[in-house]
Amino acid sequence: MTATGAPARRTPPGTLRHVLTHLITPLLMCAGMGLAYLGAFHQPEPHGLRVDVVGQGRAAQALARTVEDGAGGALDVRTVATRREAVDALEHREVAGAYLPAAGGGTPELLVATAASGTTASVVEAAFTEVAAHRGSPLEVTDITEPAEGDPTGQGLFFLLVALSIGSYASVAVIGGAGAALPLRTRAALGLGTALAVSVIGTLLAGPVFGLVEHGLGGVWALAWAYSAGILWLGTGLHTFLGRWTTLAMTTLFVMLNFTSSGGIFEPALQPGFFGALHAFWNGAGFVEGARGLVHFGGLHVGRSVLTLALWAVAGLLMLGIAHLAEERRRRAGAGAADAGAAGVGSRAAAAHHRASLHDDPEVEEEAEEEAVGV
Repeated sequence: MTATGAPARRTPPGTLRHVLTHLITPLLMCAGMGLAYLGAFHQPEPHGLRVDVVGQGRAAQALARTVEDGAGGALDVRTVATRREAVDALEHREVAGAYLPAAGGGTPELLVATAASGTTASVVEAAFTEVAAHRGSPLEVTDITEPAEGDPTGQGLFFLLVALSIGSYASVAVIGGAGAALPLRTRAALGLGTALAVSVIGTLLAGPVFGLVEHGLGGVWALAWAYSAGILWLGTGLHTFLGRWTTLAMTTLFVMLNFTSSGGIFEPALQPGFFGALHAFWNGAGFVEGARGLVHFGGLHVGRSVLTLALWAVAGLLMLGIAHLAEERRRRAGAGAADAGAAGVGSRAAAAHHRASLHDDPEVEEEAEEEAVGV
């Protein structure tokens, strides 16, 4: 008893261990986020970044070799004959920039496409500004793309990806946890409906609200729905097996590895090879590149992005199928255990009634009734 007469509060046994066990998840998330983000973004350096020098003959080839040798492997420099060829390569995202040497005492020109990647354009501009300075000329930079008025940096699609991802993987905890008693078919339908809501919210914000997307808004919405549905289906299926560890798994898949490999901030050519390899097939990269192609490059490479997102959605459906089989197995095992328990109660009840009939005693009969109901 305390001085006021109230009983002393006792901590239930095992509480501290329970708390420490649950702290493992945020600590692992902290370590994972640090490794992923710092590993991917802390020191962006180009490696084999393709650029063109516009010109013909030995002078253009010599300049290309000089620039490539001076970059030490950071740039892959080739020559094209005309400015039109250089612009075409930029519009098809085959190169990161094209340099036109000064002719007849004019000013050298650098062509870039900031809508493809503003950070890549900055790297190329820095490299050729130095080249022009060595030749005693200022550099004129021409951007062949026009970023949306609401997205001057060209990174708005990446932040749309962030919003879609958080809305999707956070909903997994609700559908997989609070909705665990629902049939898996119902949870799958909820996932598709939630993905629709997430995609509509994201599209409205990107289009009418902030003006990040001025062209191809309907296509961006479709990509967003497919992207979100893949996450929700995959996460709902994983929840059957991982339980409270699902949050860590979803954060690893769709934040740590996803945002860092999406190409939304830095292109793969500016990142370590691991993240560049993920960019080739990860769903976040599929969404960003598909949306970028729709908004800025006339639908370039959208088919590849659709295929990527479709394969992730199929993977989610397969995971739901595996989860369904596992849940059915658990249900049958639970039903079997319940039937065995009921059979045991029934046999005990029969034995009790048999004893009562032998004694022909009301008290024994009452005890038999109590035993039959498990009192």
